[in-house]
Amino acid sequence: MFDRPLKILLVSPEVVPFAKTGGLADVAGSLPKALATVGNDNLGNDVRVVMPRYRQVEGCYYRMDFPVPFKSRNETAIIRESSIEAQYQGERRTIPVYMVDNYHYFYRDRMYMFDDEAERFAFFCRAVLEMLPKLEWQPDVIHCNDWQSGPIPLFLKTHYLQNSFYNRIATVYTIHNLQYQGNFPKDVLQFLGLGEEYFHPERLEFYGMVSFMKAGIVYADVVSTVSRTYAAEIQHPEFGERMDGLLRKRSADLYGIVNGINFHEFNPRTDPRIHRNYDQFNVDCKKDNKFALQKELGLPVRNVPVISLISRLVDQKGLDLIAEVIDEIMGGDIQFVVLGSGDHYYEKLFEDIKVRYPDKMGLYIGFNAILAQRIYAGADIFLMPSRFEPCGLGQLISIRYGTIPIVRYTGGLADTVNDYNPVTGSGNGFGFSDYSGASFLKTINRALQLYREQPEEWRKLVINAMELDFSWARSGVEYINLFQEAMSKRLSVQRIA
Repeated sequence: MFDRPLKILLVSPEVVPFAKTGGLADVAGSLPKALATVGNDNLGNDVRVVMPRYRQVEGCYYRMDFPVPFKSRNETAIIRESSIEAQYQGERRTIPVYMVDNYHYFYRDRMYMFDDEAERFAFFCRAVLEMLPKLEWQPDVIHCNDWQSGPIPLFLKTHYLQNSFYNRIATVYTIHNLQYQGNFPKDVLQFLGLGEEYFHPERLEFYGMVSFMKAGIVYADVVSTVSRTYAAEIQHPEFGERMDGLLRKRSADLYGIVNGINFHEFNPRTDPRIHRNYDQFNVDCKKDNKFALQKELGLPVRNVPVISLISRLVDQKGLDLIAEVIDEIMGGDIQFVVLGSGDHYYEKLFEDIKVRYPDKMGLYIGFNAILAQRIYAGADIFLMPSRFEPCGLGQLISIRYGTIPIVRYTGGLADTVNDYNPVTGSGNGFGFSDYSGASFLKTINRALQLYREQPEEWRKLVINAMELDFSWARSGVEYINLFQEAMSKRLSVQRIA
């Protein structure tokens, strides 16, 4: 379609390794590496990233500063720069990461949850667009992620519509979780520099509020989300978070691409954080990681199935199903390992289970990146019984480490976990559809039965899982195709105009 390398700007409110509160940061830190190394003629693409410069971000240098027209005045944006590195055909490729700095908006003790969120991120979006001609770099496509960057497609089709520098730039808007929409009172229109006519159901008005996410969905050339199943689910009221009608209206431009994981970081063959390295050719060494994990968590060192959970402890993750069947699970000859933090209710739930089953449960409330890797490597089974799951990364990491996932078939879990077939031996995990404790327990028992009664079949299942490719390489190609689709749509609109 476009037989040349692309110039791509990825916009995200957080990027690993600079700032992270959730999975979006992992995506924004790893997807650019894949985008830089795929494309036509094996030339790769010119990929750059932009994010806010929060107070805790270090290791960046001053690039420039300039005034940004904002709230009937000029507000200064300082652009700082750092980089992330990608491996490409045996060489290292440097990906610039620009950071929009402003003392008033971003020099704070945390990243989010302030009363002026709309003002902060409206300024950020405007500064991103003002930065481009000053860099003397014109992207083919701007990839916007989550509500914080939703105003960018809106700005391009309002404030910058008549500016020739911008009118060929296509936009892709990616929804990572439809629950987080960036909805604000009507008076935030002043921060967007727009009049009352934009407070309309066909534009930005959303149940009496102004929605930054709706701005992205309405004005982007193409809309995407992080799995094909989630793209279908969010067009229905059950998962649509009141935006299902809008998403159905844009269904012809709505795509789903499953996230990948960094196969260099998550590699049991080389991971320095686990107790013993292994791969699909020596999966028996995985058992050494189990014994080391049991010892680390103060559990009896025994060759029993270890079931694991690494999760935010919130309602979305299906933890009420675990609570419903926990006594039946713990009644068997198993051990249960949990790592996570979140709602006090669920933290207390798992603390109480630990008290009742001290020799069967290992518990860590909080987050510990090294322990997480040791759980992925040392456990046999990984639980993700989510109510909804746009994509999910935990199941992808567990598959990479040969820890068999048990999931509820929703969103990205349905797209990445194939149920074990005892006749053909195919599959990479176990799944259930009905959101009930009975279905969940039945699925756990199926997995445990295979583990105990057919150890060779279980071994083959582990190998099947570890041989799958959920790296960014495949998803990166899909994103390039999506960007080209957005560019074609943008050009066709220009021709009509």
